[in-house]
Amino acid sequence: MSDTSENKGRTLIFVYNADSGLLNTIVDYAHKITSPQTYPCNLCAITFGNLGMKSEWKNFVESLDINVEFLHRDEFTEKYKIQGKFPSAFMKNEELILFLNQKEMNALKSLDDLIELVRENL
Repeated sequence: MSDTSENKGRTLIFVYNADSGLLNTIVDYAHKITSPQTYPCNLCAITFGNLGMKSEWKNFVESLDINVEFLHRDEFTEKYKIQGKFPSAFMKNEELILFLNQKEMNALKSLDDLIELVRENL
């Protein structure tokens, strides 16, 4: 992990390939349960269980020396005015830089794979 002073002010932003809102959440939840192989957000699929964010992921995120933000794709595009391919992750310091692209996110097979990839890229 990098030195804390180097990380001060940086934010790692994870963007789900899903839109915000109660109705979207309900539809996504049902889709994840009934047809997980066709669920379009691998980030959601590996970091969330049926009852919320997986504790291993939550603990990992809280242990990082940087700020972490989670946004749905509609929230991200509204806030940053950037169209992208999701799921993905960005590092924000003075500018926004792609941290993990859609291809990398969709190739992940497990939560451990995601944690390892984040560690490698920090």
